[in-house]
Amino acid sequence: MKKILILGAGRSASSLITYLLSGAKKYNYEVTVADTSIEAAKQKTAGYSSARAIELDISDEKQTHEEISKADIVISMLPAFLHPKIASECVSLKKSMVTASYVSPEMKALDADARKAGIILMNEAGLDPGIDHASAMKIIDHIKVQGGKLLSFKSYTGGLIAPESNDNPWGYKFTWNPRNVVLAGQGTAKYIEKGKYSYIPYHKLFTRIEKTHVEGWGDFEGYANRDSLSYRPIYGIENIPTLIRGTLRMPGYCEAWNVFVQLGMTDDSYHLEGSEKMTWLEFTESFLPFGAGDIKQRLADYVGIPAKGKIMDMLEWVGIFANTPIILKDASPAQVLQDLLEEKWKLKAGDIDMIVMQHQFEYELGGKKKFLTSSLVVKGDNAIHTAMAKTVGLPIGILTKLIITDQIKLKGVCIPIVKEIYNPLLAELEEMDIKFEEKES
Repeated sequence: MKKILILGAGRSASSLITYLLSGAKKYNYEVTVADTSIEAAKQKTAGYSSARAIELDISDEKQTHEEISKADIVISMLPAFLHPKIASECVSLKKSMVTASYVSPEMKALDADARKAGIILMNEAGLDPGIDHASAMKIIDHIKVQGGKLLSFKSYTGGLIAPESNDNPWGYKFTWNPRNVVLAGQGTAKYIEKGKYSYIPYHKLFTRIEKTHVEGWGDFEGYANRDSLSYRPIYGIENIPTLIRGTLRMPGYCEAWNVFVQLGMTDDSYHLEGSEKMTWLEFTESFLPFGAGDIKQRLADYVGIPAKGKIMDMLEWVGIFANTPIILKDASPAQVLQDLLEEKWKLKAGDIDMIVMQHQFEYELGGKKKFLTSSLVVKGDNAIHTAMAKTVGLPIGILTKLIITDQIKLKGVCIPIVKEIYNPLLAELEEMDIKFEEKES
């Protein structure tokens, strides 16, 4: 009997664990779920005879080595910076591994050793990256087979809140790691448009947005991800004139979020002196030039927004002008902002989240220009099996099953961009009603 080891039983692992456990008897494998919280591991595996829940801290190298040595394949749902450490152990023990995170330089460096060990290190196997790769490559390959020439490829994804649960002016609630949301976009965004390279520094990122319409769901706004250029060789479209990958938000979000960026509230590089003695109002005041008068007017003048209107209402709603004390001690501005938003953007009981993804292709075929959109909208079932948990966890589970049953025979460091991977992955996702709607003109 094959054995699967899942490291991490957090929010995004719920659908993954349920999927694998529901198929354990059919495919003859056992699942061990390991987490620093034994309660979390037990909760996720309750009611399944083919499951084993254990407490594990990967800083305990001896126990980590023992558990990996017992497994045939390891799924790492740990923070991304820990994946290379786990992958290195997997290579030495000749155990395959699956993660949802981007291929890091450290992971890429393990490719030759993984091939030599006869194992696969499957990365970028979740939503974005993951489902986006598989769905995009299926269309790109189809266009190439027809003899078409790809002129433009834009891809946007957003983890949002479903319309029926959208009850705040931001149109947003946390459905995944809040810290990643607060720090999103830091660095310089790089892409190519109409043959010219474009670079957007962080302080301008949320002012350069693109309107995106998803039929049946309305309008969204997208901002560019950090590095779109690196996907040209990965997707085999080195000479494409336009390539942009980005993140979707509801209209108005980016303009309001840009205020935090301009003030410096998303900075994580230093700690505030005496942050635990501040109120939210004092926190906000600390980023403004010294002066007197109404703080909202002063802030509006400083960042260049109207003193009254939608954006100011959004800022006031999150509480940055409140006299409520800050509890965090010696915190960075980003940590303070995150603490505030975690309370305001918390999913309520009964809230439903939503994933929206859209690919936009422009290509030339037979002397005619064509435009194709491929859109995916997935709603969560509940607070546990959220849309985020499903779209991150299910592709990881499917790919793990395909590897452990020898339906994927590739070795080395891989991502889901080849037919051997994306065809069975997308086919099974469609059976779960995670499917794209295509429209061509």
